[in-house]
Amino acid sequence: MRPADLAHYRLPPAWRWLKAFVWRVEHDFERTKVSGKIQDDIRVRVASVMALFAVAFFLLALGAARLALFSGPADANAGQMALPGARGDLVDRNGQMLAVDLPHFGIYVDPREIWDTSETQRVLAVALPELDRARLGRALQGKRREFLFGGMTPEQKMRIQDLGLPGISFEEEERRVYPLGATAAHLIGYSGKGGAGLAGAELALDQTVRNGAAHHDAVPLAVDLRIQAALEDEVQKAAREFQAKAAVGLVTNIHTGEVLGMVSYPDYDPNLAGQTSLDLLRNRAAAQVYEMGSIFKVFTVAMGLDTGAATLSTTFDATAPITINGQTIHDYHPQNRVMTLSEIFLHSSNIGSSRLALSMGPNTMQDYFRRFGLFSAAPIELAETTRPLLPRQWTPNIVASTSFGHSISVTPLAIAAGMGAVLNGGTFIPLTIRKLEPGAVPTGRRVISQATARSVLDVMRLNVTNGTGTQAEFAAPGYRIGGKTGSADKVIAGKYDHSKLVSTFAAVFPTDGPMEADRYFVLILLDEPKGNKASNGFATGGWTAAPTAGRVIERIAPYLGIKRVVAPLPLALSGTLTPERLNGGEL
Repeated sequence: MRPADLAHYRLPPAWRWLKAFVWRVEHDFERTKVSGKIQDDIRVRVASVMALFAVAFFLLALGAARLALFSGPADANAGQMALPGARGDLVDRNGQMLAVDLPHFGIYVDPREIWDTSETQRVLAVALPELDRARLGRALQGKRREFLFGGMTPEQKMRIQDLGLPGISFEEEERRVYPLGATAAHLIGYSGKGGAGLAGAELALDQTVRNGAAHHDAVPLAVDLRIQAALEDEVQKAAREFQAKAAVGLVTNIHTGEVLGMVSYPDYDPNLAGQTSLDLLRNRAAAQVYEMGSIFKVFTVAMGLDTGAATLSTTFDATAPITINGQTIHDYHPQNRVMTLSEIFLHSSNIGSSRLALSMGPNTMQDYFRRFGLFSAAPIELAETTRPLLPRQWTPNIVASTSFGHSISVTPLAIAAGMGAVLNGGTFIPLTIRKLEPGAVPTGRRVISQATARSVLDVMRLNVTNGTGTQAEFAAPGYRIGGKTGSADKVIAGKYDHSKLVSTFAAVFPTDGPMEADRYFVLILLDEPKGNKASNGFATGGWTAAPTAGRVIERIAPYLGIKRVVAPLPLALSGTLTPERLNGGEL
């Protein structure tokens, strides 16, 4: 077989048929030419060309009909190229829009096409009051086409076009729009004019969001807008009620690490990020460190139980303040007696917590704090996540102070990650702003035993029913909340100022059920709250942050599928402390 024949049979069947058809037409033409029938030749050629065009148009029509009738949105957009700097949509875990690229327009002026400069200047100044008049004047006096103003909506463009001004033209440009304004602003973040993510999820997931534009895919975040809205509302109400300088709110899933809600107050509008002060842009949940106060006793009690240094019934002498190298440690509400570890937790005894920490020593404290992630920036995609401020030397004073949340400053996100490890059964799981697939459980590392985690969960529940966290229970009865209050004096100019507090409440719900049951963490932090009539003049965590957390839980529990249980639930605590003894008035 000749090489030409081999090449012919290597062609696809459709091409072989087309080649044979053309060859037959040419062969017929040669025959007609030999026979002198030129008119027959022309008719053959015309008919052949018409047949080819008919087949081509039929195939095009068939493809168009298939695309219109059977393709989805992804197929329809497949041929569209993303503009330079384009970004995919950001949505919440339920598909609600958080950020989107929308077409906007830039307005240009060419003075060479304008015959009445003063009239054009007057009309544009009225139609676009936000336009810089000095810039407009310079552009009209120039000799080339100049850009005037960007980010115009289609409605604004139409309004200017209807004026019929010569020398005025428009160019389309993409603009990032945040339709919910300040809602979840610090979590979502914002991007620049060139399309680069600059903060929040926009920066953390920058490449993923860019790829979303190229493939016409939305990028889902873990946040739930319903939870976010309730959290924002309650945190902002509390901040205003107690005249707080700033505030933070967090809601996380302790088994997956997903951040379902994040609030940093005061907030800002990401649509106006370029006009916002750096203080408002700061994400206080990720980028601000605080001495958190007595919520650190959750970690101290957990390590005491996990090491075997104590049980919930182990007693510690809290009859009087203790002095360590000139530093005196006292209790806010002293009981002046020997107390069990459970009672120390319920009464938030600094003296008892210090004695437990001193019995374990600095090496154990550092080991467990490191396990809980308190020695590093919170593990999360956000670029803003900040490292803690740690003691340089772990002297006995430092060991005692850190046991109740002084002398160590961490971010609220670091607290959320560490608490998750205590409350989910003992596994440290990184936080994430990404939505995980249903049923997905990230791989973590074990930091405490499940038995320890169960004991801490139970004593946190008892603290809400009979200890310092009762205001949370009053705000959300029936949701089996556990929690720990915290009130830390702020460091001002290198010294503790007893008139300024960071008040916190770390909550978990529901506390009943097996350790693997659905469970959520809520953190409320108020920076420098002031007591009022409703709080009996107190600005501490039990009176400010705890009821706020309870109101948040009351509102978000239905969205999470957590049902209210009115009947009291029994607690199985090891040791001598029981709900019956507490209800009997012994505390």
